[in-house]
Amino acid sequence: MAQIDTWVFDLDNTLYSADCDLWPKIDQRITAFLVHLFGLDGLSARALQKYYYQRYGTTLRGLMDDHGVGAEEFLAFVHEIDRSSLLPNPTLAEAIAALPGRKLILTNGSREHALLTAEALGLADMFEDIFDIVAAELIPKPELVTYERFFDKHGVDPQTAAMFEDIERNLVIPHQKGMVTALVVPKPGQSDHREPFEIAAAKSFPHVDYVTSDLEKFLRDVLDNGLILPRQGDGGD
Repeated sequence: MAQIDTWVFDLDNTLYSADCDLWPKIDQRITAFLVHLFGLDGLSARALQKYYYQRYGTTLRGLMDDHGVGAEEFLAFVHEIDRSSLLPNPTLAEAIAALPGRKLILTNGSREHALLTAEALGLADMFEDIFDIVAAELIPKPELVTYERFFDKHGVDPQTAAMFEDIERNLVIPHQKGMVTALVVPKPGQSDHREPFEIAAAKSFPHVDYVTSDLEKFLRDVLDNGLILPRQGDGGD
């Protein structure tokens, strides 16, 4: 990590813990959107939602491709949630602020959602910018073109950048491009609201350089050790 000058963070289930109720709230709003859009019952709407999510990477992408649904209305509706359960995380804010170089958010969510969530966590001033699903022209991670657009827009050299993510498949392309990759996993015994196919079945992947269940401790260890760490599983795992 000694050469890193750009630190890239996913948002949901990465900058806040996996047992937070934020993602379930968004998930429920997506189901409600499909209920109203198609007149389906809740179970049918949820099944369709998960089908689109697994096939297209986001439910929105499936709705756009198959039904011409507009992104603006969808994103505004599903991210209109109560964030009062999020508490400021000064330890994480201090660690991110101390990292040398640029800090960016790369998310499949909306910019507004990222801004409001970062603000609730006390991280609003930590990041130079947010690259959201709209900036990606509505093509989600883990598609190659999404990362290429991100690199181009923000002038990021992947050879000197690190990425933190909670979904291991979203680290495949970053690793191929030369980024240092870190998978953020739940703490032992912690609830995990993600879909089963999103949860890593193993702790060792060729495209994952580090695994940690404690992002704050991991970043402190990076700083305290002069940005040099052994790979795979150290720093809070």
